[in-house]
Amino acid sequence: MTDRLFLINPGWTDDHGGPWYCPAGAVIEGVLAFHPQLKDRLEIVRLDWPRPRPAVIEQVGEDHQSCPLLVLDGDFDWPGAQTSAATGRRFLQDEAIIPYLAARYGIARPHP
Repeated sequence: MTDRLFLINPGWTDDHGGPWYCPAGAVIEGVLAFHPQLKDRLEIVRLDWPRPRPAVIEQVGEDHQSCPLLVLDGDFDWPGAQTSAATGRRFLQDEAIIPYLAARYGIARPHP
């Protein structure tokens, strides 16, 4: 398995209206746009908004369905990763994904 990135498709609605997009997901989409080579190195899975999200649950359990979420392949040690109690898989969420991508794949990092 390669690193697997889960993102939410934009344009969804909920009880508060919409259409919406995920702000953290938009940041990750921007990183992918800046570094298109990542699309060939990651498995990218785009999901619709409603829960449950079976593809995510299968990887990290029901408690961690928020996206963006990057499931690590285990070949690159990353100290900031969380470990799923349900599956034992290591993962990152939201903007914590970006430093990992920079370290592992050599892309630019955000300016502090």
